[in-house]
Amino acid sequence: MTGHVKFTRRGLGKSALAGATLLGAPLPLRHAFAQAPANLKVALLLPTSGLQAQIGQACRRGADVANQVFTDMKMPVQLDIVNYDTETKPDVARTQAEKAIDAGANVLVGAFDSGQTIAIAQVTEQRGVPLIVNIAAAPQITEQGYKFVVRNFPTAPMLITGALALHKDVFKASGTTPKTAVLMSVNDTFGTAMMNGIKALFPKLDMPYEIVETISYDAAAKDLSVEVGKAKATKAELLLPVCRLNDGKLLVQEMVKQRWEPMGVMNPGAPGLYEQDFLKTMGKYGDFLISNVPWLDPKTAMTQTLERRHAAKFPGDQLDVNGGFTFEAMLIAAQAWLAAKSTKADALMDALRKTRIDQHVMVGGPIEFDAKGQNVNIKAAAVENLKRKPTVVMPLDSAAAPLVFPMPGWTDKRRT
Repeated sequence: MTGHVKFTRRGLGKSALAGATLLGAPLPLRHAFAQAPANLKVALLLPTSGLQAQIGQACRRGADVANQVFTDMKMPVQLDIVNYDTETKPDVARTQAEKAIDAGANVLVGAFDSGQTIAIAQVTEQRGVPLIVNIAAAPQITEQGYKFVVRNFPTAPMLITGALALHKDVFKASGTTPKTAVLMSVNDTFGTAMMNGIKALFPKLDMPYEIVETISYDAAAKDLSVEVGKAKATKAELLLPVCRLNDGKLLVQEMVKQRWEPMGVMNPGAPGLYEQDFLKTMGKYGDFLISNVPWLDPKTAMTQTLERRHAAKFPGDQLDVNGGFTFEAMLIAAQAWLAAKSTKADALMDALRKTRIDQHVMVGGPIEFDAKGQNVNIKAAAVENLKRKPTVVMPLDSAAAPLVFPMPGWTDKRRT
């Protein structure tokens, strides 16, 4: 594709030597790259304290091994990654973005949470500094006409459409289809975008079940007994939770306590249920829950390299969508510098707009951005918690284990 940067395993020609990519370099040259001064200063803004701290830390781990992966993949680039804590607060995210730019950051990356990301985007747009969104689904991030924002994560409508299509695949594969569902959602920026998106898209998607109740709750809720009791009273056969880590734990704990056993718990494109701390805390009760989300493609060479580096540096921590997308944000920043060979904002943004990265880690097509700065090539997977591990079960050609649906009851012997 003309004007696009391509990262493949081939092409050690003039364009690669000029800086687009470098593959197959001899070992001394690779070592020189690893030891060279950083080419680009990247500010990574994440909620590493506050309500979303554990997720923010999982994101950060993906960035922490990025330079090692670049060296392994023979990319002639190193990033100077500086971490900033948003404290799970949009106002702090804004302040930290300004601080990062004042400190000389060439590119900002962040921030997992949509509300915090919107605050950062307003700053980067005003200051004319590129922002690469690692994770954040609120549509308005790429609907404001911003000139300095690209997003390598699905919008809420993209998440919903992909997730609900997978619901149909799950029902078809299992031979079991629920007729009724309850939607439970956190009421923060992300949750509100998801609820509005589901409300708008659901009638158009010919779903086999009816949403009989929609229940929202505060992101800082400490008890969901009333909400779960209301959901249970509907006798719905399926629960659709739009949650995050902490409220996800509260939700399932209350379901066990109230002995509510729907046919399945399948999120329509939300985090929470696959997080490492969720799985550790919930134990056997965390198994058989299904997340319909983007996920790492275990078959790519870059994913395998990332997994190896991550396991070596963080042996007790799970690599998942959080680390995967944050690593890809660093990959995008690196490729922008390779194409632009400049730290100037206009040159970097021009390179970002022309980006095409064929080899990466998340399921889907090439990383490239449309006129709004949105990557529309990302696909979803059905990820089921099996033996305390998020495991791809759909699509079948990427499945690492067989699907289990309907969900076994809370006292079922299959929960061990």
